[in-house]
Amino acid sequence: MTTPAADWVRRFAVEHREVRGELVRLGPAWLALREHADYPPPVRRLLGEAVAAVVLLASTLKFEGELTLQMQGDGAVRLLVAQCTHDLRIRAVARFDAARLADDFATLAGTGSIVVTIESDRMQSRYQGIVPIDGASLAATLEHYFENSEQLPTRVQLAADDASAAGLLVQRLPQQGGIGADLPTAAAAREAEAWATFEAASAAVADLGADELQLRAVSELLQRALPGFDVRLFDERAVRFECRCSRERVAGMLRTLGAAEVQSIVAEQGAVTVTCEFCQKPWRFDAVDAAGLFGAADAQPPVSPSVN
Repeated sequence: MTTPAADWVRRFAVEHREVRGELVRLGPAWLALREHADYPPPVRRLLGEAVAAVVLLASTLKFEGELTLQMQGDGAVRLLVAQCTHDLRIRAVARFDAARLADDFATLAGTGSIVVTIESDRMQSRYQGIVPIDGASLAATLEHYFENSEQLPTRVQLAADDASAAGLLVQRLPQQGGIGADLPTAAAAREAEAWATFEAASAAVADLGADELQLRAVSELLQRALPGFDVRLFDERAVRFECRCSRERVAGMLRTLGAAEVQSIVAEQGAVTVTCEFCQKPWRFDAVDAAGLFGAADAQPPVSPSVN
């Protein structure tokens, strides 16, 4: 049942039904993301699930920008952030209390919330959806997010280990054209067929094991998830790890601190160094660099206050 390591997401749709889905598998990109931090196994698994989930979320949308999945609560993993751009560049980080770690999701997540933020480059707009953390799993919490924030019945399954991360999402879409598009009886029949398809898929997806999700051949996996249905499988879209920190973005953050604060740090330490939380790359600004940050106010270009 072993398949070659790869990094991709693929869309699929059930023919003549308002049911679609996404399947993501990550290998080398997941390993590259983890090179920058040594996470204990429970944190590693949860982070891998979150990375697979954020790719699934981003791949269901048409946008240009960045989607962020943030989990924050009073559990052992006090903060987890996973990000994916519209062109499927991923990065993630987690903060945790090692003394409180356990294997179950309830202990790791605790009481808190999942926040999904979509920032659009083209429209300079921002959307944010918030749902409480569900005690069962990250997948269950995301199902609640889709139902409450997107009004889309959704089934999600996630898995991750040291070598790979994977996720499967199936959604029941709104009927195209509404009841008025056809005779009421025909529309009602289509609606019933779509619901039956989604319910069958939901039961099958819930029954999938982690090994199947991560390793089973795609055609076989979709036959398991959508038994007896005519499924159209779309081409792979490549996913890759890439941190988007830069000297320019760090400089923008330092400008927001103000000249006095930056100069105080330089006077005390000889330089100001900012380390990216996602890739651990240090960005160092010595006295000359720091002075160059604060030229004439009207000579400074507008920058984002985000370091990363």
